[in-house]
Amino acid sequence: MRILTIGGHGKVARHLTPLLTERSHEVTAVIRNPEHTADVEADGATAKVADVQSMSTAELADLVRGHDAVVWSAGAGGGDPERTYAVDRDAAIRSMDAALEAGVERYVMVSYYGAGPDHGVPEDDAFFAYADAKTAADEHLQASGLAWTLVRPSALTDDPSTGRIETSRTGAGKGSVPRADVALVIAEVLARPGTAHAVVEFNTGDTPVADELDAVSR
Repeated sequence: MRILTIGGHGKVARHLTPLLTERSHEVTAVIRNPEHTADVEADGATAKVADVQSMSTAELADLVRGHDAVVWSAGAGGGDPERTYAVDRDAAIRSMDAALEAGVERYVMVSYYGAGPDHGVPEDDAFFAYADAKTAADEHLQASGLAWTLVRPSALTDDPSTGRIETSRTGAGKGSVPRADVALVIAEVLARPGTAHAVVEFNTGDTPVADELDAVSR
């Protein structure tokens, strides 16, 4: 497959690229900062410098066109509610519409554990803008007509990969999970068309990633 990763220099994406190239996929990593080109190319991706926050749907469609799947792993990084909404909600939604326009049906969104209308984050909490933005983006994706998968990890760590997770099927609650395992989940999701229209909330557990995703595939 030809896979476009938006947010290609993020920590999850940098774990993901080598996993995908080892499986003979071609990866285009979208980055905002041209100084990150060497990093993502060392990971095995083709770098594409683009500021998705400022791009129109038509411009994003040109970016997406010719790929087989889109992985959204970008984020504003918190701290600025205006930019959080601009990236995590508005740009994300435009990228979904762009994928439809470009005829790229497979779309994997990296969200977070507990996202959704019942996220429970109060408006005076610094996390509210992100929770609210992700809720809107996730809902738009689910209604989009794309072959989407929502990947919702618990709190992220930089610990080594365990290769094992738990989901709601195996009793997952909020916990933590290494970024390397989030990348593994994305790679395995892309290998399973049956995970389309699945919401995968997870943290570190006892079940091998491949086995857990086989169980939740349709």
